[in-house]
Amino acid sequence: MAFNATLTPADAYAVTPSDTVSNPGVALYVGGAGNVAVTTQKGHVVTFQNVPAGSILPINFGLVMATNTTATDLVAFLP
Repeated sequence: MAFNATLTPADAYAVTPSDTVSNPGVALYVGGAGNVAVTTQKGHVVTFQNVPAGSILPINFGLVMATNTTATDLVAFLP
């Protein structure tokens, strides 16, 4: 499934990765390159490896996990 760039997010916020505190979104901007570990809305843990700076990950997530996340300057988009 491709990211639909025609949908405009209603809000955004800076994400502090956490393994326990919910920080949901429908897409994630990665400002500083690295790995991003998320828990999907269905409960799967996925790590995106070597995400380049300036990327947007089009995934509906419940957590951006501290464990295995090395990317920085993360911003979550909300519907």
